[in-house]
Amino acid sequence: MTKEVDKYIQEVALPLKHIFKDMAKSAPSKIFGLLGNAIIVPVYTNLLAPTQYGIYAISLAVLSFLCILFSDWIGLAGLRFFRQNQLCDEIPKYISTLVMILISNLCVMYILTISFRHAFYEYFNIPPKIFLFVLLLIIPVAVRALLFQVLRAQIKPGAFTVSTIVNQVLTILCAVYFIHFLHFGAAAILIGMAVSIVIIDILLVFQTDLLWYLRLEKPDFKTIKSIFAYGIPIVVASISLWIINQSNKFITSHFHGLSDAGFVGVAYNMTFPILMTLFAIITIAAYPRIINHYEDKIDVRPVISKLTGYYMLIALPIVIIMCIYAKDIMAVFANEQYQNAYILLPYFAFSAFFLSFTDYTTYQYHLSKKTYILTTLKVVSALIGLVLNIVLIKKFALTGVGIATLISNILYFILTVTVVVPSLEWKIPVKRILHLALCFIPTGCLWFVLCKTSVLAMLQINILLIFYYLLFYFTKRFFKEEPV
Repeated sequence: MTKEVDKYIQEVALPLKHIFKDMAKSAPSKIFGLLGNAIIVPVYTNLLAPTQYGIYAISLAVLSFLCILFSDWIGLAGLRFFRQNQLCDEIPKYISTLVMILISNLCVMYILTISFRHAFYEYFNIPPKIFLFVLLLIIPVAVRALLFQVLRAQIKPGAFTVSTIVNQVLTILCAVYFIHFLHFGAAAILIGMAVSIVIIDILLVFQTDLLWYLRLEKPDFKTIKSIFAYGIPIVVASISLWIINQSNKFITSHFHGLSDAGFVGVAYNMTFPILMTLFAIITIAAYPRIINHYEDKIDVRPVISKLTGYYMLIALPIVIIMCIYAKDIMAVFANEQYQNAYILLPYFAFSAFFLSFTDYTTYQYHLSKKTYILTTLKVVSALIGLVLNIVLIKKFALTGVGIATLISNILYFILTVTVVVPSLEWKIPVKRILHLALCFIPTGCLWFVLCKTSVLAMLQINILLIFYYLLFYFTKRFFKEEPV
């Protein structure tokens, strides 16, 4: 065995093997989450009028905005430095510090939101009652976000799967109960989320052994400094992505009313949550192990390149199918009063594709702790996206929403590929891309033939996907990739 082959086995093949095992353990939760997100759309569109769905979409966007500012980044920073503190045997102090930061941030959030609540009502176009529900919901959501990241850092994919599945089932059941039997409208979904997430938080406390780790001791200010230094750029970056992909709901509501905002919400929920849940099967499993390998001084670029190839294999056919059969998919999954939302599916599907793609091209910034670069790229994309949203939505309504979102996400992807960190740049999987492209040619011919028949659209979709993946499987021996 040559040194090159041995190195490839140790630095690429074995890490991939471990990642695939973790993927197999966490995949059920993601697939179940995908199905749950797919079920939510027909259930909620049949129970809520477009105006109520618009309120629901806006309330979730406000919740996301507050979580980005005050809680999500704590969990992400916690995941990044978990291994480092684990090697130093300082996990109890580390977890306690994270919890202290979270509690402090939530206190600051409540002071600010209550003091400036009228500005929130006006700027976000959100009813006071709904805003109150959002403020109550943010506590269990923030706790869940932190504990999920701790669970990921502990590499417990089985426990992660159980928690995710239970969370999805409880949320749907509680929301349907409150909407159908108590007639609470959009508020019912928020109440249902609160009930289910509180139960999940209790489960996560035991799965992560949080009570065993917590200590009443003096905070480690060096750790706090590191967390804030890493996390604050993430906040700015995440707000930028929020502007790109979620501010359109508020702008649409402002120019065209809550009903159109409801259409945007339906199209968003049929693409971003569903597709990114599916696409995250790889990154959820890979991220902790890639961090560990990098900390162990192993070159992670070949592994990231291989994973990117698998991502494109999974994602591209599905996204293209959603573009071609947008109207048929919307007719199946949403109530007929939401059919106009199909216009947005192609734009949002490809936006989700490029956004998920950046999970691989941005590893370089996280590993090198140069998240300020990532922040700059997202801010640039967000500023351009905000201008596009305002100009295009006002003039072209739903079509403007789609165009602005897609351009902003493509721009962000291009920036992450062109602005690189030396020795951590993304390596393009050329052979995999060529293989995928060649498989699309006969699949496209088959689609052209199917369009001339009376075969049902949903059956056509299944035939095309099966044909494509079988074609890929039987031709892969002609595209064997050499050790990177």
